[in-house]
Amino acid sequence: MKKTRFESLVQMIHSMSLPEKKTFRQMVGRKKALPDYLILYDLIEKGSEDTPAALRQAFLSKRPSAAFDTTVKYLFEILLDTMLELRKNQDSFFYLFNKILKARVLFEKSLFDECFDTLNNVMAQAERYENYHALLLANRLELDYLLALNFPNLKEQELLKKQFRLTESMKYIRKINEQSSLYEILKHRVVYKGYARSQKEKNELNDLIYSELSLVASLSPENFEVSKLHQLFQSNYLISVGDFKSALRSYYELNNLFEANKHLWSNPPVYYLYTLEGVLESLRSIHNYEGMRYFTDQLMKIERHSADFRTLLTCVAFLYQLFPLLDRGNFAACDSLMDQYREKLYDKFQMLSHSRQAELCLYTSLVLFGNGKYQQAHRFLSQIIVRGKSFYYLPLYRTIRLVNLMILYKLGDGELIRYEIRSIRRDLVASEKGYKIEHFMLKFLIKQLPDTKRKREKLYEKYLPALLDLQQDPFEMQLLRIFDFTAWIEAMLKQQPLATILRERHAPIAGTENPG
Repeated sequence: MKKTRFESLVQMIHSMSLPEKKTFRQMVGRKKALPDYLILYDLIEKGSEDTPAALRQAFLSKRPSAAFDTTVKYLFEILLDTMLELRKNQDSFFYLFNKILKARVLFEKSLFDECFDTLNNVMAQAERYENYHALLLANRLELDYLLALNFPNLKEQELLKKQFRLTESMKYIRKINEQSSLYEILKHRVVYKGYARSQKEKNELNDLIYSELSLVASLSPENFEVSKLHQLFQSNYLISVGDFKSALRSYYELNNLFEANKHLWSNPPVYYLYTLEGVLESLRSIHNYEGMRYFTDQLMKIERHSADFRTLLTCVAFLYQLFPLLDRGNFAACDSLMDQYREKLYDKFQMLSHSRQAELCLYTSLVLFGNGKYQQAHRFLSQIIVRGKSFYYLPLYRTIRLVNLMILYKLGDGELIRYEIRSIRRDLVASEKGYKIEHFMLKFLIKQLPDTKRKREKLYEKYLPALLDLQQDPFEMQLLRIFDFTAWIEAMLKQQPLATILRERHAPIAGTENPG
C-alpha cells in the first residue's frame, strides 16, 4: 500500500543524517518566529508520539489554527531543498547539474561569457568524473546558445568538433545503457527466479553472457563505468551458477577498481558495498573464513551517510561476522554477537528492505534454533511468514519455510508440519523448480524417526549416498551455503548436537586468499 505524504515525511526525518539536521537547523534558525513546520519537525524528530493520529493531535494542540496537511507538504519540500543544498558540495552529480542550472540562469540574464565559462567548467569536470549525461547536456546547451547568438567568432571546424564531442557522448551513453540493461535483467532473474538449479537453467543465461561479452568488446576497457558494469555482471553471473572461486577473482578485480577510483564512487557508495558483500559471500561459499576478516574491516570503514544506508551497512557487517560462527556451529558466540547488535540493528528492523528483513530473520532464527530456543525461533520466522504477500516473490522465502518446518519438527507439531509440507509441495510443482535437498527434506520431515539407535544408523547408511551427492552438487550448494540442511539430517539420525556436525563439516580452511 502506498504511503501517505505524512508517513513519507516521518520516514524522511528519521533517515536524516546529523549534517542534514544541522543544515536544516541553520536554515530555519534565521526565522524570528517559530513557524508551524518547525513545531511539526520537532514533534516527529523527538518521537514522543508513535502514531500518525497522535502526532496530528499533538501538533494541533500547539497550533490549533494551522492546516496540518499543508504544513506536512511544506515541511517535506523544505527538507528536500535542505538535502539538495547539502549535496551540491558533497556529490559530483549534484554539483555538475547545479552548475548547468546556473549556466541557464546566466544566459537568461545575458551574461554570455560567464555562461560559456560555466559550461566549459562543467564539461571538464564531467569528463573527470565520467558523467556523460552532464557532459551531453552541457554540450547541447552550449550548441543551442551558440546558435541563438549566431555563432560569435566560431569557425566551422570548431563547430564540427563540438558536434562530434556531443555525438560521441550520445554513443557512449547508449552503449552504457545497453550494458546496464543486461546487468538489470540478470539481477531480476536472480531476484525472482533464484540461482541456477541445473545445467539447463545455467544454459538459459547464455544469451545474456554472449550479449554482454560482445558489448564490452566494443567499448573502451579503460573506462570506469564499463569496467564496473562488466565485473558486476560477470561476478553476479558466476555466483548465480555456483562458480564461487571464479566469482571471487572477479570481485577482487572489482574491489581493486573501486579502490583506485574513489573519486568516482556514488554517494552513498552502494556499488562498493555490493562489491565487498560479493567478495565476502564468495569467501564464505568456499569456507575461507579467515580471508573474510579484511573485508569486514573494510565494510566498517565506509562512511555512514543516511540512516537507511547506515542500517544497511550495519546489517551486512553483522551477517558476515555471524556467518563464520554460524557455519561452524558456534551458536553461543552467535547469540553474544546478536546481543551486541540489538540496538543498532534489530531495533531498526523496519528500515531494512524486505530482502534484508528476510535474511536477518532467517539467520537469527537459525541461531535460536541452534541454541535450542525453538519457540523464539518460530516467533522470529513467523513475522516473515505471516506477511507472505510481501515476501513471497523472494527465492529466500521458500528456504524460510523449510527452516520453519525444522523448527516445527523439534516442537512436535505434526499436524502443522503436514499442512506446511503439502503447501510447499504445491509451490514446487507450480514453479516446476526446486532443489533436490528441498524434496529430500520434505520426505525426511514427514516420516517418524526410528526409535532405536541401530535402526537410525541403518537409515543413515541408506541416506548417506544421497546426502553425499547433494553435498557435491554445485547447484545444490546454492541452498546448502545458506544453511547446511544435510548436517541437520545427519545430526538427527546420529542423535548428535547440530553444533558438533557443523564443526566437523565446516572447519576453517588452511591459508587465505590474497585480497589484492
